[in-house]
Amino acid sequence: MKTIRIIPCLDIKNGRVVKGVNFTNLKDAGDPVEAARAYCRAGADELVFLDIFATTENRKTRLEWVKNVRSVVDIPFTVGGGISSIDDMKALKSIGVDKVSINTAAVKNPSLIEEAVSHFGSSSLVVAVDGRKNPVGSGLPRLEVVARSGEDAMGMDVVLWAQKIESLGAGEILLTSKDADGTKDGYDIEMTRAAAEAVSIPVIASGGAGTLEHIYQAVVEGRASAVLAASVFHFGEIGIAEVKKYLKEKGIPVNG
Repeated sequence: MKTIRIIPCLDIKNGRVVKGVNFTNLKDAGDPVEAARAYCRAGADELVFLDIFATTENRKTRLEWVKNVRSVVDIPFTVGGGISSIDDMKALKSIGVDKVSINTAAVKNPSLIEEAVSHFGSSSLVVAVDGRKNPVGSGLPRLEVVARSGEDAMGMDVVLWAQKIESLGAGEILLTSKDADGTKDGYDIEMTRAAAEAVSIPVIASGGAGTLEHIYQAVVEGRASAVLAASVFHFGEIGIAEVKKYLKEKGIPVNG
């Protein structure tokens, strides 16, 4: 097993860290610069910054917010939200962003994945996939892609889309279950495992972390290469070092 990465996520609205449940009912979770600084000190392997309303507000990522956070980050830094062109990506890369994450733009224009890879390399591109679970017999994909912050159901199968993303050259997939998001009831193991087993690129599990056991399950049962969490980290319920110690004691390789 490869070394598992532990990744806090900063969901940003109006320049503040926020967190909700199922992509709604957002609550303030602090200052992003202070949070980023704290996570770097705590031993996070990477940090993800998502300007979560950029796409729904039909605007680009707020570069000033990114700059402020980037100034204190000394670990790999991924930014997503409102990125829909190579120029958007160049603007982020120019201020020191290590990886760009695209979601809705990739669903609407898959060739953007190939284009981004040709410009920046696969290791610089993360494709975020938001999914929901539909009832058996609904006529919809069991695991369905949603876009625009979960507002639009796309009628696309999560696993098939993951395979397409890999074929177009993306370096990794950030997979979030809308149903599990913010619930603290555990990651969607069915969705995570289905995607992870269908591709050879890393799949980052996201949505639902509530306990140390949930994180362990995402790795062992969900086959995730990395685990992303927000609420439990932001509100001090679980610490980065605590996660790594727990996983290490379970025989899971981690950094540090």
